[in-house]
Amino acid sequence: MKKIFTAMLVLLLSISLVACNSDKNKSDSNSSNDASGKKLDKISIAFVPSRDPDEIITATEPLKDLLKTELKDLGYDVGEVDITVGTNYEAVGEALSAGTTDIGLIPGGTYVLYDDGAEVILTATRAGLSNDSENPADWNKNKPTEKSDKQANSYRALLIAGPSEKGRALAEKVNNGEELTFEDLDNVNWNVMSTSSPAGYIYPALWLDENYGKTITDLSKVVQADSYGSAFARLAQGQTDVLVTYADARIDFADKWTSEFGRSATTIWDDTDVIGVMPAIYNDTISVSKNSDIMDDGLKEALQKAFINIGNSEKGKEVIAIYSHDGYQIAKDSDYDNERKAQKLVQELSSN
Repeated sequence: MKKIFTAMLVLLLSISLVACNSDKNKSDSNSSNDASGKKLDKISIAFVPSRDPDEIITATEPLKDLLKTELKDLGYDVGEVDITVGTNYEAVGEALSAGTTDIGLIPGGTYVLYDDGAEVILTATRAGLSNDSENPADWNKNKPTEKSDKQANSYRALLIAGPSEKGRALAEKVNNGEELTFEDLDNVNWNVMSTSSPAGYIYPALWLDENYGKTITDLSKVVQADSYGSAFARLAQGQTDVLVTYADARIDFADKWTSEFGRSATTIWDDTDVIGVMPAIYNDTISVSKNSDIMDDGLKEALQKAFINIGNSEKGKEVIAIYSHDGYQIAKDSDYDNERKAQKLVQELSSN
């Protein structure tokens, strides 16, 4: 009887130990699941008002679910994605610095002004061009410039010489491999855009400073246009000799050059040449707040992967098209060093 009792006691203890181990394994399994993913109540995204705010809010509504889905696959369970549009560019930069928004889609210029509180993680990409050389003569040998299938994370501003006698003289000099002097440039009529335009003013001013120790305000003959269309019209009619513009502008205005601007016997590629190539202007950024309560290295990496995946999907491309973005690439802070130089130059000019 005693032996039977002892055997039963051993059996009960064995069953108890198995049950305890089973419960422990379940507990460990639950802990592992909790540790493998993070739950975030909300992620906030702020856009700059480069378009009508209502239009931006409507167009980016699908981004909420797209981002939540991508982040969930990467281990982040997000309850809500909040999208707002800043009252101006500075408001978004200030929100990133303060940590009141987690993510900002902002231009490079805004980023460098607020990089004390913001960190760039991605650069937007757009369709590149068949030319990207820093040598203006190369652009002229390879005319016309065409859109490329290759994605680019930056674009160029160009100094374009028109069909006027002085414009042709500058183009001939460049195409013969001769260096332009500041006197050459000061002797022609320039068409520029407003002082806040990267391609139409800021980067050309930087180019003049780096190459000649001068800037646009040192030029004798400068006309400010209200649009690139009016600038090209003046160039076509010989009212100005050169203009500064974004690199693919001649593609955009090729039809109007002959149909509206009075050059029906020729083409824009016959009548114009590149005589100066500006430093690369990096595209818009996706930046995150350094002071956000939820931002850490893991989330930054997940956001990079998520937005790249969104940019590679058809639905995602439809959403980001509101900003003319085609996709995204990993960015680093030094990509925007030229923008820092440009902003410093603008501040110096405004203080004089």
